[in-house]
Amino acid sequence: MVDVRIAEDWKAILAEEFSKPYFEQLTEFVRAEYAAGEVFPKGKNIFRAFDKCPFDKLKVVIIGQDPYHGVGQANGLCFSVAEGVPFPPSLQNIFKEVASDTGAPIPASGELDRWAEQGVLLLNAVLTVRAHQAASHAGRGWEQFTDAVVRAIAERKSGVVYMLWGSYAQKKGSIADPVNNLILKSVHPSPLSSYRGFFGCRHFSQANAYLKSLGKSEIVW
Repeated sequence: MVDVRIAEDWKAILAEEFSKPYFEQLTEFVRAEYAAGEVFPKGKNIFRAFDKCPFDKLKVVIIGQDPYHGVGQANGLCFSVAEGVPFPPSLQNIFKEVASDTGAPIPASGELDRWAEQGVLLLNAVLTVRAHQAASHAGRGWEQFTDAVVRAIAERKSGVVYMLWGSYAQKKGSIADPVNNLILKSVHPSPLSSYRGFFGCRHFSQANAYLKSLGKSEIVW
């Protein structure tokens, strides 16, 4: 089995995946990439989405596609950026919708640890990327791994909110049972599509109403 530094409860759930040949090949590829040049996020942050949101606390799943590939942006949580980094356009639009939907002010920081620590899994489909080369680590095995993550959640948990923004996320999250979970779909928050249905989707208040109906604590967005 490949030695993976990840939160213990996730490690136990995904142990079988870590032992598969594709994951061993993926690990070799990623190590070689980090050795050869600049790759994001920092190695210690590859599994940060899992470390910040333990499985037993998970209440919401948000699926992104690829880490940010600009210097200093990616921090292991989808859509999130490190403290002090300007908000990328999609994150700006997410915060605008949160403000419109819930009345919460636009935050000073784009670091979404505060969401993750409340039970929001901020999962990118691909967990690493070469600097300035979008999707450069796509098709290397990360997608198979994160499909297994979504499948593990779907098989072990109900009463989960899935926020699926854009066709890619919707396809990846399609395994989730819409009867025993809340599936929220819209276009992607990218400036290219946000005005076609992301703005006004009210996913954040809907998520909280659903969690409240199940007796779970709401997310402070």
